[in-house]
Amino acid sequence: QVQLVESGGGPVQAGGSLRLSCAVSGRAFSVVTMGWFRQAPGKEREFVAGISWNGGSANYVDSVKGRFTISRVNAKKTVDLQMNSLKPEDAAVYYCAVTNSPYVSDRPGEYDYWGQGTQVTVSS
Repeated sequence: QVQLVESGGGPVQAGGSLRLSCAVSGRAFSVVTMGWFRQAPGKEREFVAGISWNGGSANYVDSVKGRFTISRVNAKKTVDLQMNSLKPEDAAVYYCAVTNSPYVSDRPGEYDYWGQGTQVTVSS
């Protein structure tokens, strides 16, 4: 049974920072690609960032480039998302996900397991 548990969400003022973390259990973490997605009310789930199994490749949606950084520590089976200069439009439920693909995909359908999500609220 693969389990992903996100943490670190909460309220923050625009311009502030948050660090999300995702802990993975139940499978060989070091060989999987990880992704962060978000979903705001009334909107589709959106790719935010993804990182390859060894951290050698990372992709971001254009709207967060230069502000968000994804990282992973395979020994701890965790993947983090550092979010700086937050904007009201970043407010959403953030999900981490695992894919068996060796490539970083921006398609939710490519991911096999998902966490329950953590809420990020950004006030202006």
